[in-house]
Amino acid sequence: MKRVLIADDKETSRELIRTVLEGSGYEVSEANDGLEAVKYARELHPDLVILDLHMPGLDGFGVLAELRRDASFAGTPVMALTASAMQGDRERAMTAGFDSYVSKPIPLMTLRQEVLRLLSSHD
Repeated sequence: MKRVLIADDKETSRELIRTVLEGSGYEVSEANDGLEAVKYARELHPDLVILDLHMPGLDGFGVLAELRRDASFAGTPVMALTASAMQGDRERAMTAGFDSYVSKPIPLMTLRQEVLRLLSSHD
């Protein structure tokens, strides 16, 4: 079973994503902020990490930078998720090293398809 780590400071966002992904057969873990995300990623070594870009403590860009410094995460896909999509944000996220960029509210079918695409391309 593929493992997915979701990091978002909004509980309702994590709950929605968790429900959708568990319903699709994934094992899901959750982090409340970026610092927790780094800690759980190192403990759990998920197959995919979904990061909200705007979190207290350490934002999604900071979490990505921490993970990419660790060679064991070199092949782990990381999805950026944000509610405040501004012009240029997608390009900035992709340039930073995210494998995918999705803005909220995320259509559930898009979420399922993007998770499947990321996990399939990194097998």
